[in-house]
Amino acid sequence: MQLDVVGSRCFGTVSPVKTDNSPARGTRDLLPDTVTVRDRVLASICEVYRRYGYQRIETPALEDLARLTGGQGGENEKLIYRVLRRGLAETVAADTPLTDLTDLGLRFDLTVPLTRFYGNNHAALPAPFRSFQFGPVWRAERPQRGRYRQFYQCDIDLLGERSVLAEVELIEATTEALAATGLTGTTVRVSDRRFLSALAAALGLPEEAWDGLFITVDKLDRIGWTGVSAELVERGVTEEQVGRLRDTLDTLGGTAADGGDKLAAALAATVPGIGDEVLADLSATAATLTELAGARDLAWVFDPTLVRGMGYYTGQIFEVTHPASSGSVAGGGRYDRLIGRSLGRDVPACGFSIGFERIVDLLEAARTEDRLALLVESAVPLPDVLAAARRLRADGRSVSVVPRTGRFAAQLGRLTDWGFTGFAQLRVGDAGTEEIAERRLDLKDGGSRSG
Repeated sequence: MQLDVVGSRCFGTVSPVKTDNSPARGTRDLLPDTVTVRDRVLASICEVYRRYGYQRIETPALEDLARLTGGQGGENEKLIYRVLRRGLAETVAADTPLTDLTDLGLRFDLTVPLTRFYGNNHAALPAPFRSFQFGPVWRAERPQRGRYRQFYQCDIDLLGERSVLAEVELIEATTEALAATGLTGTTVRVSDRRFLSALAAALGLPEEAWDGLFITVDKLDRIGWTGVSAELVERGVTEEQVGRLRDTLDTLGGTAADGGDKLAAALAATVPGIGDEVLADLSATAATLTELAGARDLAWVFDPTLVRGMGYYTGQIFEVTHPASSGSVAGGGRYDRLIGRSLGRDVPACGFSIGFERIVDLLEAARTEDRLALLVESAVPLPDVLAAARRLRADGRSVSVVPRTGRFAAQLGRLTDWGFTGFAQLRVGDAGTEEIAERRLDLKDGGSRSG
């Protein structure tokens, strides 16, 4: 029987492979205007992170499945694209286990590969190490706007810093990077896995049940309390425990985000088992966010329902939301025990990932690049064309040489449709090559001229 491995599922028959590029298959062709926006967004982010001292690295697209399926990727482990082992026969037995057929997978995020990278290369890296990554990741999603099967992530991570400096620096750098792209009016949501663990313990749940609790509560914004309650009861949580959980989260969700002292007091009163270190760390983060919110178009809130689906988080977790986006535009947290799986000893680590695709979707409609078309009649000598284009590019603008063809008004309309913002002309006159001064392009240019 032939087998086709797609995502994390194994199918017994092979269907004809479609070669279309439709959104239903989760693939996209990126047109020039879209790529222009993406390049501008990436350049803005890179410049901010460079100023904060983050150094760019790269990791492979393929990772060992054992690492990708180590139980730390949460629900994303169900969305892994697996790769067939090399050297398999054209047909295999029907009862062959999937683990015998696959040994590699496409990475579903950049954090798990980073831990392997650090384990292999830490001796050559500074301490602490500020890492910056940008690259594609793959998840077998049901594609829709903002959720794609192949998409790009943009991550910064601070490895080797135990103090809350890591959290506050990552938050400050990332919110500054988002603002540099032109995305303002964001809100930072903050919580802490240690708070959630203390809450689970206060409810009387055994530690082995905590991850299940976290995964279910993380679905609250999608399935509501009715769905969360039903799933928790299926996991063995009593209705009385679910009620106490909801009451606690509702109480803390009303806490005003106006400083660290009030937040610490509310947490200590509501969850008595929470540690002093957790309260001190959250107070420091809250104080920093309050200061940032006073200086930028930025808001923040302590969100006790924030969980984040990855199983590797050990401390503070955070997300950034924007009113125009249905999901978060950035997210991250502390994961002090993940690197130990590669290195053999724990290393403090904290990271923040920007939802690059969602940022681009929000900003794509805005045309920001100045693009000039140099319209050239066919009789103009080539050296004159190159000289004029060179001079126009001297100030850093994008200038494209375009042959002058057809009706003038129709050509200006096409230039407008193609994203040009202005044009200049070269033609042959009585005294040789003549250059007509630049003009801006707008919708009127495409329909108001003749010639």
